[in-house]
Amino acid sequence: MGDERHGTRVPEPPSPVAPALVVVAERDRLDPALTGLDGDVVGVDVERADADNYHRHAALVQVGVAGTCVLIDGLALDALPELDAYLGGRLPVLHAAVNDVAPLAARGVVPPRLADTAVAAALLGRSTGLDALLEEVLEVRLTDQKERFQRADWAQRPLPEDMLAYAAGDVVHLPALWSTLAGELAATGRTAWYEQELEAALTTAATDTRDWRRVRGVGRLGVRAQQVARALWEAREELARTGDVAPNLLLHDTAILALAAEPPGTARQLARRGRRRRPIAAEEAEVLMAAVEAGLAAEPPPRDPDRRRWTDADTRAFDRLRSARAEVAEDLGLDPGVLCPSKVLKDAVRADPVDAAALAEAAGLRPWQRELLAEVLWDAYRAA
Repeated sequence: MGDERHGTRVPEPPSPVAPALVVVAERDRLDPALTGLDGDVVGVDVERADADNYHRHAALVQVGVAGTCVLIDGLALDALPELDAYLGGRLPVLHAAVNDVAPLAARGVVPPRLADTAVAAALLGRSTGLDALLEEVLEVRLTDQKERFQRADWAQRPLPEDMLAYAAGDVVHLPALWSTLAGELAATGRTAWYEQELEAALTTAATDTRDWRRVRGVGRLGVRAQQVARALWEAREELARTGDVAPNLLLHDTAILALAAEPPGTARQLARRGRRRRPIAAEEAEVLMAAVEAGLAAEPPPRDPDRRRWTDADTRAFDRLRSARAEVAEDLGLDPGVLCPSKVLKDAVRADPVDAAALAEAAGLRPWQRELLAEVLWDAYRAA
């Protein structure tokens, strides 16, 4: 059962014995299988089969504690209210939860709280890759064929025994891993940092961050070509979302750039030039061609008066901010990007802040980051 610390049952240490696997593909077996997992803290993971899809799909959902893992067939069971109810009274532990919350939510599984060992590890200056982290913290070594399993087809049925074992392998150790990391967060005074970063990560995961400006190379196009690229991107996005097709499978980013730079004259030309792995259907080509025409006919957007050009002085200030951040990160034993991403430092410089508070606001620093960085970054900015 594990010992008791601070009134909370601590998960059992990792077992060298391979966990018992309980595969569930029938709804009437799900509740009994979950009830058989004894623990207030449970590991959760998702194996997806959605490389060619717009939406995220869970092919397999793993729930485990030391010694046992329940593997839920996501292809056989589309909704999982039993799992949602089960997790509602426990603490599910995931690694890099941002990758799994969407496919779980699509099955109606929305835990009121969760723990993320990747976020915790990053804020402790530890390895964030799960295999390395398990070996570092628990001395648990998983398979050396991880890449093969990650590339495997999780939609095949039946799943081979070695794939099921891989899927269960890390899940059963997540409760013990979280117990150790949570203790380290508390001992180093970083629990509040973790809570703020986890909230931010989950908010980002629930936010649609897709944007046409993220197409690599679109910033080098002229204004008119950018209008066509934006219209094409938006039309592709709607077609992909409606048809549940991966956007780049429908029309690759490189094709958007090429079509924007040299617009086609007909839908047939567009379909021929845009074809890659998958043929563009005639009706899709018509929609995309209409987008090209709309982009060509659109009025150029007004210049944003608040969006000024980046200058040499900005580069000097940005470099100073990065150096100041790196010094603080080194003292804390953190990766500089974990302490504060470089992108937000650029946002801060471009905002022409008038004081430390304005700089922190422009960078979107969270409370723990403000406490550590606001004055340090302001001093560096003024020195530049």
